[in-house]
Amino acid sequence: MKQPLGMKWLMIMGCPWHPSRANSSLFYKHTNAGSVYFLIYVDDIIVTGDDSAELDVVISCLDRQFSLKDLGELSFFLGLEQKYALELLERANMMNAKPMNTLMVSSPTLTSLVVSDLSDGTLYRQVVSILQYLCLTHPDLSFAINKVSQYMHKPYDVLWTVVKRILLYVNGAIDYGLLFQASSMSLTGFSDANWASSIEDRKFIFGFFIYLGYNLVGWMSKKQSVVSRSTTEAEYRSLANATSKLMWLHSLLTKIGLKLSGTPVIWCDNSSAVSLATNPMPHARVKHVELDIHFVREKVLSDKLCVNFVPGCDLVADLLAKPLTFGAFS
Repeated sequence: MKQPLGMKWLMIMGCPWHPSRANSSLFYKHTNAGSVYFLIYVDDIIVTGDDSAELDVVISCLDRQFSLKDLGELSFFLGLEQKYALELLERANMMNAKPMNTLMVSSPTLTSLVVSDLSDGTLYRQVVSILQYLCLTHPDLSFAINKVSQYMHKPYDVLWTVVKRILLYVNGAIDYGLLFQASSMSLTGFSDANWASSIEDRKFIFGFFIYLGYNLVGWMSKKQSVVSRSTTEAEYRSLANATSKLMWLHSLLTKIGLKLSGTPVIWCDNSSAVSLATNPMPHARVKHVELDIHFVREKVLSDKLCVNFVPGCDLVADLLAKPLTFGAFS
């Protein structure tokens, strides 16, 4: 019988390590002195933990199987740092351009219905593809990059102006990064949706942030694949996507031995969507909604999740669902 990827790694290494069920590239081991983890991405490996002796063991174990180059303390991994953004700006010849303090104007809405095609879309596709990678450590870029990525097949002239504005923002935010600090071990999510925001097909954009204590550990900005009939339905679908990510993170963290505090909480600015998630009574206007997204309600009823209302002005996930004015963006 074919063994799973994690089991194959264990057999190759000949070491008593456990592959994470939530992420087959993550391995962990608990010892009397602490815990050790290592994460693999193609030919890059991060090793960390609070048991220094076991850290040396895993490095030696890997070195016996592969020809390793120990780069010492982690400072640069997968290009996700300031250097990557600087290379992008240099490639686009915008190193000395005046920075912008927002990514997009809040109006008008982008549309491909009445436009002039870009004469050469190659540079557009190259720059947007690179920006997509930068989103992995810059959540503030997520909505804007998601938006311009929807037109990769047929970019038009106005879109290139939008992309250049994004690059100007990157130039001004070159020193920005994610701040991680000691805090509680509780999971919290913020979910939002922008109903019928796509003029071409009236599908909505949704976004969510996931925090571990005060630390941002997950986010997404994405165009939904179906048309929603109401704001409530759009917000509820967004809530379902946020819940999926939140529960996955909860499973990942608990399986590797972290003790989380309290029940995970998701905040949403649509009271009707909150009611759908917390009240099992039939709701006439959303009877057509697929049963699979009602797993949010299942998690709430089993006390594995709390869904609460928060005013839209206090919802940070707005950043991932729509273009904001400078005041709101800041």
